Amino acid sequence: MVGQFLQGIGQARMLVGASMSDATAQAAPFDARYMYLAGGIFDGSAACASCATGCQAGGQSCANSNPNGCSWWGCWQWDQVAPGQYVRDFFSRTQTDGQIPLLTYYEVLQASGASEGAGEVAAANNAAFMGRYLSDWRFLLQQIGSRRVLLHIEPDFWGYAEHVNEDPRAIPAAVASANATDCAGQENNIAGLGRCMIAMVRKYASNARVGLHASAWGTKVDVHLNSNASFDVAGEARKLGRFMTAVGAGTGDFVVVEASDRDAGYYTSIGQNRWWDATNATLPHFNQAFVWAKALAEQVGKPLVWWQLPLGNMALANQSGAWRDNRVDYFFSHTRQIAEAHGALIAFGAGAGGQTTPESDGGNLVAKVRAYKQAGGQVPCP
Repeated sequence: MVGQFLQGIGQARMLVGASMSDATAQAAPFDARYMYLAGGIFDGSAACASCATGCQAGGQSCANSNPNGCSWWGCWQWDQVAPGQYVRDFFSRTQTDGQIPLLTYYEVLQASGASEGAGEVAAANNAAFMGRYLSDWRFLLQQIGSRRVLLHIEPDFWGYAEHVNEDPRAIPAAVASANATDCAGQENNIAGLGRCMIAMVRKYASNARVGLHASAWGTKVDVHLNSNASFDVAGEARKLGRFMTAVGAGTGDFVVVEASDRDAGYYTSIGQNRWWDATNATLPHFNQAFVWAKALAEQVGKPLVWWQLPLGNMALANQSGAWRDNRVDYFFSHTRQIAEAHGALIAFGAGAGGQTTPESDGGNLVAKVRAYKQAGGQVPCP
C-alpha cells in the first residue's frame, strides 16, 4: 500500500519532513514541510472577499489596523492582498525548496469555542457553526486547486469522538444539513462528517492527498504507554481501525499517527514517564508502537504518516527548548521497521511551545536527513 501511495505522488522512497523555518528547510533535502491551520474561521457564512474591509473572525476585524489580530488563517498576511495568500505563499516556498506541503487542519476546537473533548464533538452538531466550518474547508481546498498537497484533518478530534461513542453513526453532527452543496448525500453524524470532508477534497483539490488522524488513545487505552506484556496491542489497533474506517479513513489516502506531543525529557520534568525503550526490552517500547501501527494500517488499508514526532536528542541540556528524547535517532536508525509497519512519511515537529525544534536541536535532524538521503532512502516494503 505504501508503494502505491508514493508512486501516486511521484516518489519512490519513504519521505522525511518537518515543521521548520525557511533556513532549516533549505539546509537538508527534506521531502515535505508541514504547518498548522488553527485558531479560528471567518464569522460570516462565506469566506471574506477582503481582509481589509468587512471581514471578521471571532468578532475581531481582520484588518491589519486591528491591534488584537485576526484568528482566521485566510487573513494571516497583509490585508491588501486576497484572502488565502498565507497558504498560497507556503505552497510557493515549498515548491521552491522541492518539498511537498502538508497542512494540518485543526479548527473544530478553537473555532467553536467548545471545551476540548466531548465539547468539541458536540459542537459538530451545531448547524450554524458547521456551515461556516465546511465553507472554510471548501475555501482552503479552492486555494489548493490543482496543486499536490497533503492534507491532515483534525488531530485528536476523531479520538475524542470515539470516546463519546464507538459507533460514529450514533454521534449526531450537522453535515448535509450544514452544507447541502457538498454533503447532500452524507449522513448527519460523525461518520458523515469524515466522509464529506474527504469527498470535498476529491471535488475541489483533485491532486491533493488526504488523511484522518488516528489517536493511539482513541480506544480509551493509550497503547503507546502500555506496560502490560499480555495486552493485545494488535487487537486494540484493529478496534481503532474499525472506528477510523467507519468515519471514512478508508476513502482517504493515508492515516496520520503520532508518537508523543512533547519531548520525553519535558514529560520527565513534570513527573511523567513518556519514554519508549530503544532497546525494546522494557515496555513501553518502539517495537510495541510499530506492532500497533502495522495492525492499524492493515485494518484501514492505508499507509501511515508519522506526524509531529518529538525532536529531542540525548546530547541536549534537558531544558526548555532543548529537551531530550530518543525518537529522532531511533526512527532514522530503524527505517526498515517503519517501512514494514507501512510508514510512508516521518514528519518531525514540536507539539507545544518550549519543546525542542529543528532550530534548537543542535543540528541533529538536519544531519540525520542528509545522511538518510545520501544512503539512498528507505524503499517501501511489499
